[in-house]
Amino acid sequence: MGNPKAFMTVPRIEAGYRAVEDRIRDFGEVEQTLNSRDRQLQASRCMDCGVPFCHWACPLGNKQPEWQDALYKGEWEKAYKILSLTNDFPEFTGRICPALCEKSCVLNLTLGEPVTCRENECAIIERAFLEGYVPVNEYKRNGKKVAVIGAGPSGLSTASQLNKMGYEVTVYDKNEAAGGLLRFGIPNFKLNKSVIDRRIRLMEAEGIKFLYGQTIEEDKLPEGYDAYAICTGTPDARDLKIEGRGLKGVYFALELLGQQNRVLAGQQFSDDERVSAKGKKVLVIGGGDTGSDCIGTVIRQGATSVCQIEIMPEPPEGYNPATPWPMWPNIKRTSSSHHEGCTRRWLLNSNKFIGKDGKLIGVEVEGVIWEPNPEGGRPLMKLDGNKEIIECDMALLAMGFLKPEHKPLAENVFLAGDAASGASLVVRALASGRQAASQIDSYLTKK
Repeated sequence: MGNPKAFMTVPRIEAGYRAVEDRIRDFGEVEQTLNSRDRQLQASRCMDCGVPFCHWACPLGNKQPEWQDALYKGEWEKAYKILSLTNDFPEFTGRICPALCEKSCVLNLTLGEPVTCRENECAIIERAFLEGYVPVNEYKRNGKKVAVIGAGPSGLSTASQLNKMGYEVTVYDKNEAAGGLLRFGIPNFKLNKSVIDRRIRLMEAEGIKFLYGQTIEEDKLPEGYDAYAICTGTPDARDLKIEGRGLKGVYFALELLGQQNRVLAGQQFSDDERVSAKGKKVLVIGGGDTGSDCIGTVIRQGATSVCQIEIMPEPPEGYNPATPWPMWPNIKRTSSSHHEGCTRRWLLNSNKFIGKDGKLIGVEVEGVIWEPNPEGGRPLMKLDGNKEIIECDMALLAMGFLKPEHKPLAENVFLAGDAASGASLVVRALASGRQAASQIDSYLTKK
């Protein structure tokens, strides 16, 4: 490293977010950027550890110390080339990854101030596109064809890798555009869809074919291909089947998020179809990232109030002794959307939706007590009898997704991403896609 002691003199500095009063007026990306000099200083904090845990923690195996060093020295193109060896889409992970590498950074474990890996990654790829380091490559074809079903993160990763190996790749997707949850689940204020469009244009220029509006069943795969990759994600959200579920005003989170992204893309919906929080009191049920995305979205739509409830206990901030490294830290995470105006509550179970004239007016909730399970495993949940009604005109269910079930598959059909593992992180889906491509290549090579 050029400066192995920089971490002692250069503090961690994040780019931060646009001012709240500014960003809630639009759906533009909320995260800001540092200038090149400050970004290089942040990269200098990487110590090139003898045992770099960031390598181990990253599902993609990104070589952070190597590209951090190149970035620090101002060798942007070299940094891009190193980064692109392991990550097909740094522009996605650089914006929305929870940065497992940073949680395992030695500076995080010792000082609580990890290297800004995620932001540095995003800066590298954006500089690469800006200065023309990202070429349109031509790959020699091997005469074999592969169909990828699903154009989400794992499907795009699978397709990208297979294309580089020389396969003729066709990607089928049920939606009108590629991206999966990147496009129809993650709000524009976290990932502008022009970022996806830019990458898809590049993939098409390199020979990958995309077919949209195609609903493909696993037992009726399109003919004419040597192998198939099923990358259809987790299409079924976890429901809350309690009294009043059918009231108008109760929606799955993706009904809101997907439609809002389509509206921003220019699609139009009738008043009856529109899922809008304008002038409404909103209750978000579920404390994860999807719930946070709902908060930011309804605030921009004009909600009068937003409350988010979670059935689990409120975790501690900063450090949780119950989940020490190398476990994923279960700590309280406050997103940019939470800062925009939201009441957060924990240890609440939803008993029933309450309505009037077929419309939602509130949700009855009850306190929860978690007790140790004498047989081990997940703690036992008990209700404490303390009930109350939270007034709301809209309730959004953001409680995760069900792991998909698959029929027996032929030997030339492979699973990748959430379709294989159940709901997980985008970075894990990308890694799974690379693994699936390798498996397909191994299978077809042996054949």
